[in-house]
Amino acid sequence: MTRTTSIVGGGPAGLMAAEVLARAGVAVTIYDQMPSVGRKLLMAGRGGLNLTHAEPLPVFLSRYGTARNWLEPMIAAFAPEALIAWCNGLGQPTFTGSSARVFPSAMKASPLLRAWLRRLDSLGVGFRTRHRWQGWNAEGRLHFATPDGWSTDMPDATILALGGASWPRLGSDAGWTDYLPGAVAPFRPANCGFAVDWSPVLRSRFAGHPLKRLAVRFGTEMVRGEAVITETGIEGGAIYALSGRLRDAIQADGSATIHVDLRPDLTLAVLTDRLGGPRRSQSLANTLRKQAGLTPEAIGLVQEALHAGATGDLPGLIKALPIRLTAAAPIARAISSAGGVRIDALDGALMLRERPGVFVAGEMLDWEAPTGGYLLQACFSTGVAAAKSALAWLG
Repeated sequence: MTRTTSIVGGGPAGLMAAEVLARAGVAVTIYDQMPSVGRKLLMAGRGGLNLTHAEPLPVFLSRYGTARNWLEPMIAAFAPEALIAWCNGLGQPTFTGSSARVFPSAMKASPLLRAWLRRLDSLGVGFRTRHRWQGWNAEGRLHFATPDGWSTDMPDATILALGGASWPRLGSDAGWTDYLPGAVAPFRPANCGFAVDWSPVLRSRFAGHPLKRLAVRFGTEMVRGEAVITETGIEGGAIYALSGRLRDAIQADGSATIHVDLRPDLTLAVLTDRLGGPRRSQSLANTLRKQAGLTPEAIGLVQEALHAGATGDLPGLIKALPIRLTAAAPIARAISSAGGVRIDALDGALMLRERPGVFVAGEMLDWEAPTGGYLLQACFSTGVAAAKSALAWLG
């Protein structure tokens, strides 16, 4: 008799679990509350679909922080090289950029998703969209709200891959937490921007403007990259890389101050020499532009800091400009989320201790990572791991 598995959630983790199970001869049905699957994957592809990262595996694994210990065997079992080979097998070749990030050559998600869905269809995977999971009914059957009322299912095994709490309009709204009481760590924004009390002048002149080639320091950690001034604060890659520590510091202390090096390519000594001469009739803005090579946006930040009472010499301010962050951006605007199903609520095979035969994968799990391919890699890898555990459970 053919074994059956229901997968709740049609994102990368759920689709990957479906492929592993279907290849093993299991009858698979994917349920998703949205009209179509893979919507968050398509959104990620708008920026090029950073699938994974080509750095050495030990360095790669360090990006997962406290979750590394339990994620490591799953990522090692379906490592970046395996993900790249899988992508190539779908007829979607990849390339590695100068930053060692790995992308499909098409630089978008739609061709990959179309090829993947064709493969799943050929493997006999069924899809039930517009099915919102509502936990289990009194008989222990999976319970779904549908446009026509209600639907239930009683598979031999279940994989939950419902996503986290970021981008809720794409389907990952964390509405499932009510059905796993006591198993979920609260969700928090990750890879997010932060609120800053900008002056009206800076906000009106520079909101939406990029800050290129800078370095951001918080505590002992320094990240080089870019950022963007927003109406409410600051965001961008250099900020996202520090967002977990910044978020936790704000939660503990009420605020956090980063220090921005506006000219990381110049030493303090060089800047001091350039700015040490008489200013003559030049304005501060012209001096900063001509002598220090600052952009209008960077000059605006220096002037903002000076008006706020920043002390010290000008070269030192350019090399360590303080910006006080007062709150993390709302989770609905975050790229990803921290929190989710706690690892102590699962056995070593990603099965819920309180629900034998029910496995969890993807962003539902309590882990976080920076952007750069680490998010998608862990979703794919945990999807493979949950599917293999379900196969073992099914015998």
